[in-house]
Amino acid sequence: MRILVMGGTRFIGVYLTRLLVEQGHEVVLFNRGNRPAPVAGVEQIQGDRTDPAQLKAKLAGQSFDAIFDNNGRERSDTEPLVEIFKGKIQQFIYVSSAGVYQKSDEMPLREGDPLDPKSRHRGKFETEDYLREQQIPFTAVRPVYIYGPQNYNPLEVWFFDRIVRDRPIPIPGNGQHLTQLGHVQDLATAMVAMLGNARAIGQIYNISGDRYVSFDGIARACAEAAGKSPEQLSIVHYDPKAFDFGKEKAFPLRMQHFFADIQKAKAELNWQPSFSLAEGLKDSFAQDATTPGLMNFPLDEKILGKA
Repeated sequence: MRILVMGGTRFIGVYLTRLLVEQGHEVVLFNRGNRPAPVAGVEQIQGDRTDPAQLKAKLAGQSFDAIFDNNGRERSDTEPLVEIFKGKIQQFIYVSSAGVYQKSDEMPLREGDPLDPKSRHRGKFETEDYLREQQIPFTAVRPVYIYGPQNYNPLEVWFFDRIVRDRPIPIPGNGQHLTQLGHVQDLATAMVAMLGNARAIGQIYNISGDRYVSFDGIARACAEAAGKSPEQLSIVHYDPKAFDFGKEKAFPLRMQHFFADIQKAKAELNWQPSFSLAEGLKDSFAQDATTPGLMNFPLDEKILGKA
């Protein structure tokens, strides 16, 4: 297949591009051109997708069998692609988010559960609805928390930065909120399993790891991945309501139980996560190891000074 990947040089797109090329597909990347292609010889079309006129000018003469939209956040990001390629592609695979779900007393979250109209990810499910309304042969993927080497979101590195410096780990609440992390390689593998899969057309899939973990559990797993003793880790619990952090984030995870059922993806895509959390975090630390040195932790100090 000739495949267009929106993005392709950061995190998810890097892993996805490598897998697609390994399978013999012709891959074309559309991005700003700020980073080299993850595979030598892969064509890159440079442009700004937030400029619809530019996007159409750059892609109007192109033809593709499938499109992977990795970085569309709002419906308006994806509309130009639909206008160009409607009726001309076999499949449109869209990276949505498990953040679209409404907070629920019943867990794990499933694909048919209610969505949160106030979610900051609202643009994601509005895009899913738009693709369905336009009768695009789409498949949507809703990851929970993605981690792994080259992660540009401060998730596992938030813990590593403190662990390698032997600093206390400030965790909100009692540390027992359960969440779920999925390795980026497993996400890319699931996305490739959707490609050309007739059963996946019109479907939405939660993708993540197959185990749930507490906040404290993540800290201990990160300590082990960094070669430190989990038992000697200093975890400090605090009440986040006692602080005003403004727009700054003192902790990288949402303060609630947040995990999803991935059984549908397993059954319909013949897919399984290959990384355990311990293996995945070791992979992250080995490739993105943080170096001890001078670093300020102003929010930590604010928390620790009061805790």
